[in-house]
Amino acid sequence: MQAYVVRRVLALIPTLFFASVIVFVTVRMIPGDVIDLMLSQNDIAAAKMGREQLERALGLDQPMWLQYWRWVGAILFHGDFGNSLWQSTPVREHLFARLPVTFELGLMALIVGLLVAIPIGVYSAVRQDTPGDYTARSFSILMLAVPSFWLGTIVMVFPSIWWGWSPPIQFVSFTANPMQNLAQMVTPAIILGCGLSALTMRLTRTMMLEVLRQDYIRTAWAKGLGERLVVARHALRNALIPVVTLIGLQAPLLIGGAVIMEQIFVIPGMGQLLLEAVSQRDYPIITGVFLIVGVAVMFINLLVDLSYGLLDPKVRYR
Repeated sequence: MQAYVVRRVLALIPTLFFASVIVFVTVRMIPGDVIDLMLSQNDIAAAKMGREQLERALGLDQPMWLQYWRWVGAILFHGDFGNSLWQSTPVREHLFARLPVTFELGLMALIVGLLVAIPIGVYSAVRQDTPGDYTARSFSILMLAVPSFWLGTIVMVFPSIWWGWSPPIQFVSFTANPMQNLAQMVTPAIILGCGLSALTMRLTRTMMLEVLRQDYIRTAWAKGLGERLVVARHALRNALIPVVTLIGLQAPLLIGGAVIMEQIFVIPGMGQLLLEAVSQRDYPIITGVFLIVGVAVMFINLLVDLSYGLLDPKVRYR
């Protein structure tokens, strides 16, 4: 087990390297130059320095490969993601301030999605071709068809027009007021979680139908075991392995959806930080956000692989 984990972590290194190169190069190919943007903002300090001096001050006068190696070296040896080009503040401070907010929203959305998808998927399979099954399948198709950003916009706009109510937009951290923080997070988490639950629900139903037709399930029924025991102990555990795989594959979608939800509901997380950095061409913040997100996605998939052994005793890690 430990040797397997070590090998998997080591295998993440080249993946992370190539991902960092792609991100570092791609963000600098965004139309519009940060120097031109600074000069166009009537920044007095930037105007006094001029373009060449400004490039030298920001470290943008060096070749791109040299900028990359300096950036990677600072992260590896000092944990330094660089400074914001506009605010001259450490990128690490921005990331560590926004990361818990996005993590909280993503975790709540994932919990909502699983609480919706797995019970309904199991019920739909056990009660196949009943009105409840048709209702559940229709709900999953509806969630697939309705974009989460559209639903979030509707929830944000129309209740304020019809009833004079809108979700709170003044962010309060969890440490300051847990209840008020959860009240603000619950609406975007439900919207994002329901959107993610659609595929999980359909896959859970499909896998449960397949498992329920296996011989060992028929044997359990023949022995007179109760429905709850057969479904929960014998069928569900084996049906969840592909579902767990899908949950790992949905991690990037969860993070991408959080970017939109944070913008709609004015939540100061990584998504809002990324959008602000892209609009300002703040390269260090953009690359820092993508690097953190990439590492998070890779380790989520590692945890998914490790969870197979808990669900299926036949799985052995060597």
